Amino acid sequence: MKLIYRIIIRLSIILSAVLALWAVLFYITIMDEINDEIDDSLEDYSEQIMVRALAGEELPSKSSNSNNQYYLAEVTPEYADSKPHISYIDSMVYIPLKRETEPARILSTIYQDDDGKYYELVVYTPTIEKKDLKEAILYWIIFLYLGLLFVIILVNIWVYQRSNRPLYKLLAWLDRYEIGGKNIPLENDTDITEFRKLNESAVRNMKRAEEVFEEQKQFIGNASHEIQTPLAVCRNRLETLMEDETLTESQLEELSKTYSTLEYITKLNRSLLLLSKIDNRQFTEAGDIELNGIIRKFIEDYKEVYAYMNINVEINETGVFKVRMNETLAGILINNLIKNAYVHNMENGQLFIDISPSKLIFRNTGQDYPLNSKLIFERFYQGSKKEGSTGLGLALIKSICDTQHLDIKYHFEDSLHCFEISF
Repeated sequence: MKLIYRIIIRLSIILSAVLALWAVLFYITIMDEINDEIDDSLEDYSEQIMVRALAGEELPSKSSNSNNQYYLAEVTPEYADSKPHISYIDSMVYIPLKRETEPARILSTIYQDDDGKYYELVVYTPTIEKKDLKEAILYWIIFLYLGLLFVIILVNIWVYQRSNRPLYKLLAWLDRYEIGGKNIPLENDTDITEFRKLNESAVRNMKRAEEVFEEQKQFIGNASHEIQTPLAVCRNRLETLMEDETLTESQLEELSKTYSTLEYITKLNRSLLLLSKIDNRQFTEAGDIELNGIIRKFIEDYKEVYAYMNINVEINETGVFKVRMNETLAGILINNLIKNAYVHNMENGQLFIDISPSKLIFRNTGQDYPLNSKLIFERFYQGSKKEGSTGLGLALIKSICDTQHLDIKYHFEDSLHCFEISF
């Protein structure tokens, strides 16, 4: 997940919780303020009525079919003692003139006159519809939340992209950077200290990687050359020694084993050198290559070499498998695929090659159980040890496919070992 998406999700969750809490507090505050204003009005009205009643003056009409209605009645001392001196409640009252029930705020108070009599005064006034208020607040909160969230997200995206523009430039430069290739210098001027340090660190590390890469190439080339020369000398000396007619049969046999070991070491050294060059991307030149012709050429060569195995080869072409890659690597890829199919095959076996514009599939007989698909492309892994095999053929194939942006898969189907290459 991209950083900006994670920030937006977290920001949305936090804002939702904050706005929900704010809505509850806003509603409680508004209702307290409304009730306080209504209670003040009810207290003033009740005081006027009590003053008039105690003074013996004429009282206002008890019901005006509108606001500030009241009821005054004498009560017993027991009733007066059981009730609080003053109380406020919210209730529903019927308005005869409107012929409907409306919410009202009711004040109840108990007072005593000069004669010691107790009276209960109930004053009420219609108030707001709290249910409607809740719905109105809820709708406005939703509208406010959506609008505010949308604006905040847009602002954050704009600020984030503007602030992280140097980071995006650096990431794009790193994506395009190829060690050992022709890379353009990093041009990423910024006045942000952290990004400036990050740029300097990236350039410094890429420079060091280039130096290590050049040192590694030089070491591999020198090591390979230095190893190949004494190996060739040893082989030549062995060949000369084996021509000596005075050697016994057992001595020739031992010399032959030693010569075979040197041949194996020579082949192994070449394979490792080639694998290192591929991994280091030293095959930079590329062109459009049609693999059909390369496959047919190598098949003819291997038919002669492995004629004694009597392997039946069938090539099914439904199109041209065309790739853009290094010509040398293309030859190595096909050579190792075909060689692998022959070396690990059996006498009177089968080799089927299916070629289409999008896929290249090699299917061959061999051992009657599948190989470990997780290890088969590892270096030096061999499902069954074959004489002269270095265990690097499939590792070379995998390395070439990875560097040339090809996908290779192995599966076992109908007693055939299948290697599939696709884009």
